[in-house]
Amino acid sequence: MAKDSDSSSMVRLNIGGKKFYTTIDTLTRREPESMLAAMFSGRHTVFQDSEGYIFVDRDGKHFRHILNWLRDGAVPTLTESKFLELLREAEYYQLLGLIERIHTVTNKRKEDNELDTELTRIDIIKCIQSEKVRFRGLNLSGLDLSKLDLSLVDFSYACLRNVFFSRANLQSAKFRDVDAEGSIFHNATLRECEFAGANLRGALLAGANLQSANLQDACMIDCSFCGADLRSAHLQTADLTNANLEGANLEGANLKGAKLRNANLKGANLQRAYLRHVNLRDTVFW
Repeated sequence: MAKDSDSSSMVRLNIGGKKFYTTIDTLTRREPESMLAAMFSGRHTVFQDSEGYIFVDRDGKHFRHILNWLRDGAVPTLTESKFLELLREAEYYQLLGLIERIHTVTNKRKEDNELDTELTRIDIIKCIQSEKVRFRGLNLSGLDLSKLDLSLVDFSYACLRNVFFSRANLQSAKFRDVDAEGSIFHNATLRECEFAGANLRGALLAGANLQSANLQDACMIDCSFCGADLRSAHLQTADLTNANLEGANLEGANLKGAKLRNANLKGANLQRAYLRHVNLRDTVFW
């Protein structure tokens, strides 16, 4: 069905199962070079289902932020990992203005965090040349510690919000009771790490090696563990509400008493995992 190009026309959108109402003017005015503007410019034919919805095969979780940007130029306050998710959606829809604003906000946040930190990346590199390294209780928020060898380092009780640990070697490091909300551990080595009682809300641990790691009592709400290796990990009474564990290897993991409400376990390996007293309400397995 050809879509009427009248800018005041209402549009019904189904974004990955989430339904939205908006107008052609909203979708075309602020970002006229975007994919959405092209779809509803009147130059193309778009198709509706029997209820009049136009389906777009994307995760609808952040589409309300997309619409708020197109309506008002508003950028939400999100954790670092959620900003990365929104950035991926902005890139898909080719919203160049939103992409630029996200980078501006995240760069400013990183600069502000570094002003408050007690050490810099260079300080960290100098410290880890010592035999025994401790950063207990320090504020290291926003630092880029990616690709460093931080094995055996003691970060207990530290503030590690929005720290970049991507591809770092953190084997046997101690993160007891740290505040690492929104931190990035993408593809990091975290074997036998100590995360007991840690706040990892919204952290990105996709592809991380967490074999035999201790995550007991940790808060991991909204975390991403896509493709992570959690074999024999200790996850007793951990809070994994809304966590994404798609494709994760949980073979032999101890999940006794863990909260997995609304978690995504599609393709996860749960062989020999201990699941007694686990809250699996609304959990997705396929």
